[in-house]
Amino acid sequence: MRVAVTGHMNITEETAVLVREEITRRLAEIPDLVGVSCIARGADSVFAQVVLEAGGRLEVVLPSRNYREAKVKPDHAPVFDELVQCASDVRVMAFEKAGREAYEAANEALLGSADRLVAVWDGEGGEAGGTGSVVKLARARGVVVDVVWPEGSVRG
Repeated sequence: MRVAVTGHMNITEETAVLVREEITRRLAEIPDLVGVSCIARGADSVFAQVVLEAGGRLEVVLPSRNYREAKVKPDHAPVFDELVQCASDVRVMAFEKAGREAYEAANEALLGSADRLVAVWDGEGGEAGGTGSVVKLARARGVVVDVVWPEGSVRG
């Protein structure tokens, strides 16, 4: 089963622990798990780590060729690099620079192959390229959406 992720980048460390526990619980029963993630800071990376810990295969979708250099902050770089190394496949979208168009294309790629979407989402927002818009698009396409926002979760 192919499970994609979308979610907030700015979750607190405490929220990351709660989200990790909930995603672990939800993915535990999925056979032949393939996780698809853009491995951004926050929800995307937590999801990717859980997929690997569960023995699943990780596929990475990067929005642009300059994504690592332009958008990955130094404190997230080690996790990002490790996840890229552990991925069975890394797809880079055909954009030189990261931006709204590249993010929307990456979200399309995530959903295009997904049987299910895990959305680490507080229910707020719906701007293009953001978590809410990905949830809306997935639901419109009939993709099963699991919203994960455990009690006590907050954005940082």
